[in-house]
Amino acid sequence: MQTALAPEYQGTALGQEAEAILRKCVHCGFCTATCPTYQLLGDELDGPRGRIYLIKQVLEGHAPTRDTQLHLDRCLTCLNCESTCPSGVQYGHLIDIGRQVVEAKVARPPAEARTRALLRRGLSSPLFGPAMRLGQSLRGLLPATLRAKVPAPRPAGAWPRRTHARKVLLLEGCVQPSMAPGINAATARVLDAAGIECVLARGQGCCGAIKYHLADGAGGLAQMRANIDAWWPHIERGAVEAIVINASGCGAMVKDYGHLLRHEPPYAERAARVSAMARDVSELLPDLVAALRGRVRPPAEVLAWHAPCTLQHGQRLRGGVEQHLGALGFRLRPAAQEAHLCCGSAGTYSVLQPELSLRLRERKLGQLLDEGAADQPAAILSANIGCITHLQAGTEVPVRHWIELLDQALHAT
Repeated sequence: MQTALAPEYQGTALGQEAEAILRKCVHCGFCTATCPTYQLLGDELDGPRGRIYLIKQVLEGHAPTRDTQLHLDRCLTCLNCESTCPSGVQYGHLIDIGRQVVEAKVARPPAEARTRALLRRGLSSPLFGPAMRLGQSLRGLLPATLRAKVPAPRPAGAWPRRTHARKVLLLEGCVQPSMAPGINAATARVLDAAGIECVLARGQGCCGAIKYHLADGAGGLAQMRANIDAWWPHIERGAVEAIVINASGCGAMVKDYGHLLRHEPPYAERAARVSAMARDVSELLPDLVAALRGRVRPPAEVLAWHAPCTLQHGQRLRGGVEQHLGALGFRLRPAAQEAHLCCGSAGTYSVLQPELSLRLRERKLGQLLDEGAADQPAAILSANIGCITHLQAGTEVPVRHWIELLDQALHAT
């Protein structure tokens, strides 16, 4: 795709990156076939190719409009298009650039601007935990739409106390410790059983994805630098072998730190090292299977498996959870069809685009539960707190992180 950047973007790091991405696009349209919003709306401008054209026009000097902003807002950033693209177009980086440019040029309606500001500041705020606990205590009194965002509290269980020669940093996350504390505790217990100790670095916080994907690039980068600062003493002295992340959305972002901070000399090298050390917890499964084989008692029932977009498209990790849990005796069944499509959670998308999000959730649950199948799943397993919370709000079938089920099976023996 030929480009002619406007003078304000020529020679800038943003303009150079966008131009390099745009020039890889060959207009083939393969991406539209796997884009969830294009499938729902049938509008070229609500598919990757159309959004690429819109971003190109803005960078070439055309004034963006409110419609431009809406089409970019409707993108889930699921990156299914990147998995499909034969030309290697880095659409995820381009949509972030486009959103930040348009956000600076197009004013939002006041109510919408307030909602987005609240999400940017509130979800990674120290006040989120107390607010979530208050909401859980009043959960039965909340309106249905709000109750869907407040999961019922579940005990996390004990954190292991043993020390091991093998150590990893564990990203706690911003919302997960309050919404589903059992995921981190289960991760620590499973790794402990395999002879790996989880270390929690003081000062770590949100991975930066929420702010960055809501067009607050500066805020997101500040959170990334804070995490690097918190992790670096452990990395520098060789005390840990990896940074383990059990929320696939956070994992996709941490693995991108090296790219996003590559132009910042104080952080570029460290960010690249952090990204190289980042591991989704499923990437430890080969070690876990070897250490735990014969020590787990998996449930006999079928379990539905939902691979989050940030796992299968963002991190390009496909098939590992099914393969390795299968080796331990779990019976995992992927969605009957459309396993590659987004469930509609997509970070803050379910709040900002509720109609499209709910349509995608119903479509996904229909495929996961597959009423025509002989065995109905006893639970749905996933790998990202946002997907888990979103799917649970639409079904009575329990939705859990796969590491929680492995932890239960391990301690059932």
